[in-house]
Amino acid sequence: MRCFYSESLELELPKEHPFPMEKFRISKDMLLEEKILTPEEIIEIRPADTHTLQKAHELDYIRKIESGMLDRKEQIQLGLPVGPKLFTRSATEVEATRLACHAALVEGVGVCLAGGTHHAFSNHGEGYCVFNDIAIAIRDLQAKQPNIKIMVVDTDAHQGNGTASLLANDPRVFTYSIHVGRNYPTRKESSTLDIETVRYVEGEMYLNQLFNTLAGALDAFAPDLVIWISGADNHRNDRFGQMRLSLREIQRRDEVLLSAFIRNRIPVAVLYGGGYNRQPEFTAKLHRNTIATAKRLAAQYRGL
Repeated sequence: MRCFYSESLELELPKEHPFPMEKFRISKDMLLEEKILTPEEIIEIRPADTHTLQKAHELDYIRKIESGMLDRKEQIQLGLPVGPKLFTRSATEVEATRLACHAALVEGVGVCLAGGTHHAFSNHGEGYCVFNDIAIAIRDLQAKQPNIKIMVVDTDAHQGNGTASLLANDPRVFTYSIHVGRNYPTRKESSTLDIETVRYVEGEMYLNQLFNTLAGALDAFAPDLVIWISGADNHRNDRFGQMRLSLREIQRRDEVLLSAFIRNRIPVAVLYGGGYNRQPEFTAKLHRNTIATAKRLAAQYRGL
């Protein structure tokens, strides 16, 4: 199972910043130290080029990120300090997702050890999301395989508003998002299927909504590839997710979804999505668990 990563993803932020940038390094280290992944399975990658970024973003916006020339309102909306290092980090994340999708089509499962920046629009970023790696990866695949059917399954606690906007009215793409209705972003976009939960939804109710609605969508659309934004912000101790899933319930989510994809031979690219646990290392643990489940199930169902 190939996983895509780079040290460029480890951007240093001020100590008081709410985004847990260290989760990427910590989760990767956990996967290696616990021998879930071998060093050979983690592929070091370079940033995507400007031409690739333009598959979903306006050139003026790309240049503003690279030069750090956002105005104050744009910086607040984005929530991250802009400049060349952020540009490199975000373009690298795009490339990791793009390659994970290609790997999934060949091997059944591909992993970006980051990714899921679903709040980024064509001309601006929001909510710590600079470039929309999901939309760029899809446009890249469509350029090579125009008729490929791709489903975005977004189980991050927040709606993927940027993804919904960028991929709207494309019959080759199905965007599914299950999220808290009264939570960030305030203004939602229309996914192909939006499932809104109540605030502080309990795990059993959430899982019932997820399993019942996603099964029907998968059957009806029959995708050639799933891009799964898993999300770790569903946990009850998350600062921003406003859901109340336990560790065990998130593990059940991972087990059921990944089993459905892999057992039914639907290629899946796994992305991290958000996670802001009050215990920062716990966010990394949740991401680690998702990848461990993907690795185990990919081996279990290999050859079926």
